[in-house]
Amino acid sequence: MPLLPASLIEPLWVEFADLIGSERRPEFSPTHPWGCHRRRIPDRVVFEHVLAALVHGSGYERLASPGCSDRTIRRRLDDWARAGVGRETLRQALAGYDQMIGLDLDDLSVDGSITKSPCGGEVSGRSPVDRGKQGTKRSVAGDGNGIPLHLVAARANDHDSPLLEPTLAGVCDMIGPLPDLPGMHLDRGYDSAKTRDLLEVLGYDAHIALKGEPAPIQAGRRWPVERLHAWMNGFGKLRRFTDKRRDIAEFYLNLAAALTVIRRLINRARVLYRWPTRPTTRRLR
Repeated sequence: MPLLPASLIEPLWVEFADLIGSERRPEFSPTHPWGCHRRRIPDRVVFEHVLAALVHGSGYERLASPGCSDRTIRRRLDDWARAGVGRETLRQALAGYDQMIGLDLDDLSVDGSITKSPCGGEVSGRSPVDRGKQGTKRSVAGDGNGIPLHLVAARANDHDSPLLEPTLAGVCDMIGPLPDLPGMHLDRGYDSAKTRDLLEVLGYDAHIALKGEPAPIQAGRRWPVERLHAWMNGFGKLRRFTDKRRDIAEFYLNLAAALTVIRRLINRARVLYRWPTRPTTRRLR
């Protein structure tokens, strides 16, 4: 059974390969004194191993193959994370979605989700919902249809409210200017005067659930970001982080978000457009 449908992997690889300059890399390292000491493992091979780690959440030693060792995966992943390739991949995916379908920027929502990180690290802390075990929180901003716009990795014991500003700060950098006075839908964890003042300064129309009142009555347009978290929890690496560095964690978050955007783009475009490799089913797993 394939790791992911080819309709998801191929468009992602095209953008990814362009960002890392895969076609311009020599087969042998020009700086090595022997010149032909060791062939470079193709980026496509390593990319497929990284995707396997993202989807299944397995360790690199388990995913290693005769043609790609776990050390090669770690080295290449380190280079890509330091270069910010994951973030740029998400930016390109959002640009394509906005051009073909259009982002719903009139109603945005932000929420955090806590997952496990048993190995600790820079974005790991005592989880308040898992008996104090190590956990990681991701704060995600989504549009009105649940398309991820920007993601921030933090410790599990970091409160949602202080993460709101860095989460919103990256939205305009990813997609450009927003409409005048877009709606911002938040749960009761953000119900504070500081949050309302921040949203007023940033130019958002705040819709925040009130503490002490039943949430379903005032749920509003917050459900798309909660559905988005459910989509992203389908990736094994996001459910259980084992990498300790922040840039690696954010690389995987952005890569998962890019796959989510591409999946939604194909599902919505298949009823509006025709192309040779158009999938025959909506179910892209």
